[in-house]
Amino acid sequence: MTNVVYALFVSLLFLPTLTFANALEGIRVWPSPDETRVVIDLKSEAQYSYFSLTSPNRVVVDLENTTQSTKLPLTVTDSPVLTKIRKSSPPDKSSYRLVLELKASSTPQLFKLKPTPGGQYGHRLVIDLPHGKEASSTASVPASQTKVSKDASQFQGTADIVVAIDAGHGGEDPGSIGPTRKYEKHVTLSVSKKLAAQINAIPGMKAVLTRRGDYFVNLNKRSEIARKNQAHLLVSVHADAFRTPQPRGASVFVLNTKRANTEIARWVENHEQQSELLGGAGQVLAKNTQDRNVSQTLLDLQFSHSQKEGYKVATKILKEMGKVAHLHKKDPVNASLAVLKSPDIPSVLVETGFISNPKEERLLNTRSHQDKLARALTKAIVQYFEDNPPPGTLMANRTKAQKHSVSRGESLSVIASKYGSSVSEIKKANNLKGNSLAIGQVLLIPGATQSISVPNRVNTVETETITHVVQRGEYLGKIATKYKVSVGDIRKENKLKTDVLKLGQKLKITVSLKDRPVRKHKVQRGEFLGKIASKYSVTVSSLRSANQLRSDELAIGQVLVIPNR
Repeated sequence: MTNVVYALFVSLLFLPTLTFANALEGIRVWPSPDETRVVIDLKSEAQYSYFSLTSPNRVVVDLENTTQSTKLPLTVTDSPVLTKIRKSSPPDKSSYRLVLELKASSTPQLFKLKPTPGGQYGHRLVIDLPHGKEASSTASVPASQTKVSKDASQFQGTADIVVAIDAGHGGEDPGSIGPTRKYEKHVTLSVSKKLAAQINAIPGMKAVLTRRGDYFVNLNKRSEIARKNQAHLLVSVHADAFRTPQPRGASVFVLNTKRANTEIARWVENHEQQSELLGGAGQVLAKNTQDRNVSQTLLDLQFSHSQKEGYKVATKILKEMGKVAHLHKKDPVNASLAVLKSPDIPSVLVETGFISNPKEERLLNTRSHQDKLARALTKAIVQYFEDNPPPGTLMANRTKAQKHSVSRGESLSVIASKYGSSVSEIKKANNLKGNSLAIGQVLLIPGATQSISVPNRVNTVETETITHVVQRGEYLGKIATKYKVSVGDIRKENKLKTDVLKLGQKLKITVSLKDRPVRKHKVQRGEFLGKIASKYSVTVSSLRSANQLRSDELAIGQVLVIPNR
């Protein structure tokens, strides 16, 4: 009898472990332009099954031997396809059932991820919900549209040089994390947006961002976006890190398929592998041809050309960045990184500094320093393309006289800006006494005689997208005035076919940071201007200016206005 009681006791002791071997610890949702990603954090590896339902559309996931350790339901407001995640009655007592409520039909893609090497995340089950055919990525232009536009302009010799700018990491992948918990993904997006604004201000150049918000883009898809937009160059922006805080300074990495040539480069390669684990395994780079018998020599030549041109760009970037930042390495560093492996697009990876270094973490989160970095990168890129202009582009023909047929709505200033010329030069070349133009009039555009000048200051005010809920009595004009945007922008962003709004309707509106609600900070014991400025990623001088401070002395309880820029 004693043995039977002992056996029963042992079985009861281990029953919870056997029945509930896993635990649902959290759920994170990351909408992106193309898909919504749901990341389920688990105590151990997921054992699961799933199925889809219609009328209404749902995805049901059953987690075997799993108990709940997180709050549900979870309401999702910023996804085009997902509205809610809730629990439901499971098929058996040892399972846990999740229901994802959808706005429209979506074919889910599920896969498991192992814990990251750095211990940042544990076991995860990832559910990707594509947004469907109608959803289009804000990060890319449809290839068909780009091709038609570019082919037409190439005949005229006025095609834009396209620079793809890749803001590293994003979404569930924060990248490196600084000593005060500042994330690399925020630095890279901010610098990338500023760089894009600078490039777009140069006549004959156009920037394409691989991501515009805080979401993850598959490492290989970043090259895909560049390829679809027929980019002439891919620049991936990052902030370096190391296991000790001492290393500092900027570096530029170029492709070397053999092996990295420094310890830092090997560290970066390992960090990218961690990003792959954070974001999920990617697809193989898109093939340029269906013919498997294409000579490997051709591919090798493409890689060779891409590597050579990437090295040229990297050298110019280091020269310009060295004027505004400390350099960790004065020569390009070799590394084998996925984002650099596009054989048809010269690519470089720019490490803007070490976010693991306390001083550089503060610097990288300072907007004035970000502006300097963006301008230095722009200068280097412009210099490279002045020396190596792609055929058929405006820059390739900028030193040659060209003819332009005036279209409806064009003025001398518009035409001058398009060709990087001036109104006075065009008037002189065409013997014009006034500024009036006729539709169809053919103008001679004189060739440029000077190098392209990068503007000292470009409007690179950062933006964020907010959700506005329509209130009684509101109309598009009133809402546009409130947020200092145009009615047309609201229509376009929300794909509105009519100006009639419904009470409670949700509108996405992109506003500049300076138009956000005012932030205020109450001074605590031990705080000083430098500490507060670092907390909000603003400069001490901007704090002084916003609060009209005559000295840096602060009183406990004093309320400070925190500038948005």
